[in-house]
Amino acid sequence: METIIFYILAAIIILFAVASVTSRKILRAVIYLLFVLIGIAGLYFLVDYNFLAAIQLTVYGGGIIVLFIFAVLLIHHVELELEKTALKKKLIAGALSAAGLAVTLWAISTYPFPVTDTYTSIEVADIGLLLLSYEDGGFILPFEVISVLLVAVMIGAIVIAKGSRLSEDRSRKTEVGSQKTEVKN
Repeated sequence: METIIFYILAAIIILFAVASVTSRKILRAVIYLLFVLIGIAGLYFLVDYNFLAAIQLTVYGGGIIVLFIFAVLLIHHVELELEKTALKKKLIAGALSAAGLAVTLWAISTYPFPVTDTYTSIEVADIGLLLLSYEDGGFILPFEVISVLLVAVMIGAIVIAKGSRLSEDRSRKTEVGSQKTEVKN
């Protein structure tokens, strides 16, 4: 049964990944990417990596896709159709993808993958305690740094998205201010 579920998830991932790359509508490409990320989370659930699957769904399937959709909506190009790619670029991309696939398949087929005798299951609570620990091996400081970085990125995205509007508003305010001083004089 697991083999059938794996092949179904793999087919979904491949189908929607190709659809995401080949779609000319940008919002559809983002939605197709969402289905790819959900399929990857399904693979994580299949191999019993529940924490990683939950992170995949919340961070990538939820947060990143919502960020992409907001970016598309902020620039008002929901129905934007991407330009057609030249045949030469398609051939180069296809050749590079085939070469990457060949290297990946070669690396997988030549690696011995030793079988381990012991299996230790890590609970989600243990992961949480380790991530939020102040002691050696804890990751509380990187989490705080990343949160500040994400706030800076969001502010930067807003400034970039509204860049022309902000400069227009400033020029209007300076014009209004100069007109008021002329009227007073």
